[in-house]
Amino acid sequence: MKTLNSGDEAPRFDLKDQNGQNVDFSDFAGKKLFLYFYPKANTSG
Repeated sequence: MKTLNSGDEAPRFDLKDQNGQNVDFSDFAGKKLFLYFYPKANTSG
């Protein structure tokens, strides 16, 4: 997987949020977006 740098365009995605609702990259067109990923292991998540 490619490492992203600050200012890089986010890769397209389609996934479920914490409430099980589908979220698509296109839902954020024209908006600033902060993505935060973390592994579930060893966290309270």
